Amino acid sequence: MMTEKEKMLAGEIYDCGDPELLTRWHYAKQLQLQYNNTDSRDREKLFAILKDLLGTYGKDVWISAPFFVDYGENIHIGNQVEINMNCVFLDCNRITIGDHSGIGPGTHIYTVAHPVEPSKRLPENSQFWKSFTAPVTIGSNVWIGGSSVILPGVIIGDNVTIGAGSVVTKSIPSNSVAVGNPCRVIRMV
Repeated sequence: MMTEKEKMLAGEIYDCGDPELLTRWHYAKQLQLQYNNTDSRDREKLFAILKDLLGTYGKDVWISAPFFVDYGENIHIGNQVEINMNCVFLDCNRITIGDHSGIGPGTHIYTVAHPVEPSKRLPENSQFWKSFTAPVTIGSNVWIGGSSVILPGVIIGDNVTIGAGSVVTKSIPSNSVAVGNPCRVIRMV
């Protein structure tokens, strides 16, 4: 039988009130609070916190506080990535960000969603809605403009620019510029 964490990572309906998941969620909140309250010049302490918070991260990563996550451990960041302030990464499934990418301020990346039909999302003896997930992958050399929202299951190819304020509901091919709500390719580069 699958654990709730295994169901979550497999994209099946899961109970986010599961004790194992809640334990990690609370731990991530402690680490997030420490990170967001650490002097931005204390790179050694910041990287020590990221080591415990994130799944993996490469060289020369810069994450401006405040930074918000669900679990943290499902976030994998490449080399030379900059994530600006006020970003929210709901990493109930894997979030992968390739090398040399930048994430603008206020960007939200969601790997979690809920059933559309109310009767299917309502909890049974829990305060949490039923949820399911899909990973988000962002390629290398990508720039995500500020206040963008990336939804579950989206793959953004390499060498892509996403315009500020875009809502990315579907995958975006490599070597393109895409903007809008819903986000769509406006030209190739």
